[in-house]
Amino acid sequence: MPRARHRPHLVGNPVTARRTAVLTLGVAVALVAGATLGNGGANLMPLFVDDFSSRFALGDSGAGLVGAVQLMATAVVTLRLAGRAARPGRVRMARTGLAVACAGFVGATVASDLPTLILANLVIGGGLGAVYAAATAAIAATDDADKASAVTIVGTVAVTALLIMAVPAANHSLGAGTGFLVMALWCLLAWPLVRSLPDGPATATPAAAGTGAEEPVTTATPSWVLLGAIALLWAVTQGAWAYASVFGREHTGMSPSAVSVVLAVSGVVALAGAVLGPAAARRHGRTRSLAAFITAQALSMAALVLTHDPVLFTVAAVLWQACQLAVLVQTLAAAALLDPSGRLVASLSGASALGTGIGPLAAGAVLDTAGAGALSVLLALGTLVASLPPLRMTVASAAADRSQQPEPAPLAKTP
Repeated sequence: MPRARHRPHLVGNPVTARRTAVLTLGVAVALVAGATLGNGGANLMPLFVDDFSSRFALGDSGAGLVGAVQLMATAVVTLRLAGRAARPGRVRMARTGLAVACAGFVGATVASDLPTLILANLVIGGGLGAVYAAATAAIAATDDADKASAVTIVGTVAVTALLIMAVPAANHSLGAGTGFLVMALWCLLAWPLVRSLPDGPATATPAAAGTGAEEPVTTATPSWVLLGAIALLWAVTQGAWAYASVFGREHTGMSPSAVSVVLAVSGVVALAGAVLGPAAARRHGRTRSLAAFITAQALSMAALVLTHDPVLFTVAAVLWQACQLAVLVQTLAAAALLDPSGRLVASLSGASALGTGIGPLAAGAVLDTAGAGALSVLLALGTLVASLPPLRMTVASAAADRSQQPEPAPLAKTP
């Protein structure tokens, strides 16, 4: 697990207070803009794959390969730039990523052969990875990590829903491939918005007066165990989500339109999880509430895969998605508290992007070879096993948060 390394202070009382950026409307909009684009490849990939298939007459495996190139590029670049995102210059990094991604989206629009399409998606992934690293690292520099995480996720879901409608509408009305121009325009729109990203890590100011310059509170190097656990957690989640429609149709006998409505409703209702996560952490403690949400997520995921009852399928889908967002909010907030530089948050975001790209391939292989029963067991066990390192991280973050709180002044003695 990552270990927080507290740097020694200059003189006197070692108690410190974090100097952070206030979560204003401008900061919130910047975080949402960056996170939306960073997740754009994963969230819109089904639409991109349809476009690849129709324009270039690709089979499922060929279109999936093109999509995997983009997703893996996003994950690798996010991980590689996590350390850089912990230093000042996040706005510049985000804008550079926006420019690169915009060029890639334009290239994907005009691509006339498969090699050019693959290269364009590689460029898109690289640019989005830089934006994602800068935006997620900036969450740690805000004055309320729980609120910043919740606002970022809720805003990302809302904007992504608009893009999910806009991209296919452009492809249908303006011609195949023009959906990528919608994403290029969103990159241009995000350029002025990301100006409000907190441009450097949170700092600590010594509590005693006259103690000199500011210094970083903590730094944390993420372990491979933690990164692997986050990747596994999101591989399981994305793998199950990729085949949720198949389970609904084949196991419950629901029509394709009915399943689509259930999944759409579950995605909207799940926003409650982003609100319930921080509230539960404040009321019951971050570690205990996170453990409860992860357990509920594992059980509801297994129920969704196995059930043949449409009502239970609907309930499981809603509960699963709500718990997933609650887990995501709490994980990001815990990482931000443990490492105010933002490196840990950006690293975990990159690991989750990696798992998102691998999940559907792995789940499909298990489903083809072992069936839905074995897949449900593996999904539940994978969720529980992958949750152990993040739970240990929340314990460490709680300790770090307590150590950064000012100690109460001693009571004056009365004569």
